[in-house]
Amino acid sequence: MAEKYRTALLFGAPGVGKGTQGKILGSIPGFFHLSCGEVFRTLDTTSDLGRTFLEYSSKGELVPDDVTIKMWHENLRAQTILSIYKPGVDLLVLDGIPRSVSQAKLLRDHIEVLAIIHLTCQDKEEMIRRLRRRALKENRVDDAREDVIRKRWEVYEKETYPVLEQYPKELVHNVDAIGSPAVVLMHVLDVLAPVQEAHFKDATGG
Repeated sequence: MAEKYRTALLFGAPGVGKGTQGKILGSIPGFFHLSCGEVFRTLDTTSDLGRTFLEYSSKGELVPDDVTIKMWHENLRAQTILSIYKPGVDLLVLDGIPRSVSQAKLLRDHIEVLAIIHLTCQDKEEMIRRLRRRALKENRVDDAREDVIRKRWEVYEKETYPVLEQYPKELVHNVDAIGSPAVVLMHVLDVLAPVQEAHFKDATGG
């Protein structure tokens, strides 16, 4: 079996800012960010995979695990072949996956989780307002309707939140998601900078 990708997970409810923090981290040398949601949203909607994604996301439901893992793995392998992602030196930062206990188990063969950033917010209604604002700004049809947003929250609480129990407690770091992106980033880097540095030193023999 190929060596596992050394990984940090960005975890949290819809609207909590996983994508924002992931994009910022991805712009820092030594981190490679992959958003499962963005991978799906760039699919050709006339393809079989694209139609499957649209069918589920339009109802606020999770895409089937086998489809999700297949798409994720194919995308990451392509990024590696093109040397966009260099597993030897880059710490992989994932958001939007795993989104179910089943996915977490399927991913065990592919990733070594070194840290989990659990972005938290006590105000559910504020998160729903964030999603509505984002939908208007970015023209995201999957976030525009409140019934779909609330369905996504139900799915998160029932199917995704239990994923945290699949990992040792010492790997999970709670970070308050309320605040400016820069302030949240500071707390995220407090956790991930030492992890990335250790990975880099292992890779370079430093």
